[in-house]
Amino acid sequence: MSLGKNSNNGANLGFESRLWQAADALRSNMDAAEYKHVVLGLIFLKYISDAFEEQHSKLEAERDKGADPEDPDEYRAINIFWVPKEARWPNLKANAKQSNIGTIVDDAMLAIEKCNQSLKGVLPKDYAHPRLDKYRLGQLIDLVSNIGLGDKENRSKDILGRVYEYFLSRFASAEGKKGGQFYTPRSIVQLLVEMLAPYKGRVYDPACGSGGMFVQSEKFVEAHGGNIGDISIYGQESNHTTWRLAKMNLAIRGIDGNLGKEHADSFHRDLHPDLQADYVLANPPFNDSDWRGELLKDDKRWQYGTPPNSNANFAWVQHFIYHLAPNGLASFVLANGSMSTNQSGEGEIRKNIIESDLVDCMVSLPGQLFYSTQIPVCLWFIARDKKNGRFRDRSGQTLFIDARKFGEMVDRVHRELANEDIRKIADTYHAWRAKHDSADTAVPSPLAQERQLPAYKDVPGFCKSATLDEIRHHGHILTPGRYVGAAEAEDDGEPFEEKMARLTAALREQTEQSRKLDQNIWANLEDIGYGG
Repeated sequence: MSLGKNSNNGANLGFESRLWQAADALRSNMDAAEYKHVVLGLIFLKYISDAFEEQHSKLEAERDKGADPEDPDEYRAINIFWVPKEARWPNLKANAKQSNIGTIVDDAMLAIEKCNQSLKGVLPKDYAHPRLDKYRLGQLIDLVSNIGLGDKENRSKDILGRVYEYFLSRFASAEGKKGGQFYTPRSIVQLLVEMLAPYKGRVYDPACGSGGMFVQSEKFVEAHGGNIGDISIYGQESNHTTWRLAKMNLAIRGIDGNLGKEHADSFHRDLHPDLQADYVLANPPFNDSDWRGELLKDDKRWQYGTPPNSNANFAWVQHFIYHLAPNGLASFVLANGSMSTNQSGEGEIRKNIIESDLVDCMVSLPGQLFYSTQIPVCLWFIARDKKNGRFRDRSGQTLFIDARKFGEMVDRVHRELANEDIRKIADTYHAWRAKHDSADTAVPSPLAQERQLPAYKDVPGFCKSATLDEIRHHGHILTPGRYVGAAEAEDDGEPFEEKMARLTAALREQTEQSRKLDQNIWANLEDIGYGG
């Protein structure tokens, strides 16, 4: 199969979309929430089997050198999952038309988990259930069998990874509001990562969903010539089925991440209590009123005020800050209300965070970017130590970016940020972050150096670098629109006198047309006896 140009959401208008249409046609009466585990489980099984078979062929060719293709340690030593014979994809494909194919797949999943402890309890094992049509399951296996075959320019795992990511997005769209629980739209993840620029260090997401932040972070490092071994992944997810998706998503990308031994709530059972992260990337649940905050009244994380039981937004913000290393940076998505609310003490918490000079940048985004909600959202960027840290030349300042008019509709209800939108916002942030005073010894943004960005300038209607005093003047409200002002009107080059003469003549003509229209209306009314 040939692969075309990728769009920003990870879709390929030929390959991935055709594959999705074919897979979706086999769904029958299963809902998307259930069917996604069927499809994604098979894609994962195909991936680990392909990786195994590739290494198996190499070891077969090296038998004369002492290599043993049936020795599990030969695979585990290079981070490849051991796949027992009954679980290898050729066996599944050969039995795809058998009536017991569901049982064969379940047994394959169990065998893989038994041989690979990191996958224990992760893989779906419901293929033998009566509600799953076995004929359609066989068709789905045949469909997945063709992924990556005959493509000389792309490794099979790269293609499978792209398909997995694309299917996650399509299932999120199909599930609507529930889909937002496991998937953050790729353009938003890409924007967060491009702005945060996690080149080296510990990356943490305590509400990691299906792991998209981690996948994009590794892509960023690779795209900018870094070493993916220089970043380490830490995550946590409270939903068991979503945690399983994340484990598979990282494994299919070959990413070694610590997501804990099981799912757990980050507020009530922090799996990484001593972690000091260099980067926090997160899209926590918006306005969560069911977070059981009453049980955490005196928690040590609430350094800037106790968050209300009715809304977890500022519990998340303080959880992020608590886990930041001394020079750490955090970027996360929140509902717009977090920028201005004064309810239940939230305004006081926000004020304390601002007065501690932690707020580095605020970005307002348009609505309709998410599958789970149509409301507009904002991005927060927190710098742990602006006064003494590596970007101390921006101490006492916050960058505001108004991107509410960015993006384009990709269907009737969903908007997406284009690559040029992401580049403009990220470049603005990194230009602002860059060393702007040659006498200063602060370290400039690596991305600003790489792209040789021009010096930062305020742009009315788009971006503004505001001081702490300016933020105080606005009552510690962080809505970018309050700071960036209105965009400057473009000069069309027409002299003022000529423009006024033209506009005056046009007004005079329109006034005369209006007078004539009034005359015609009254004349018509008189004709029918109502003009007196």
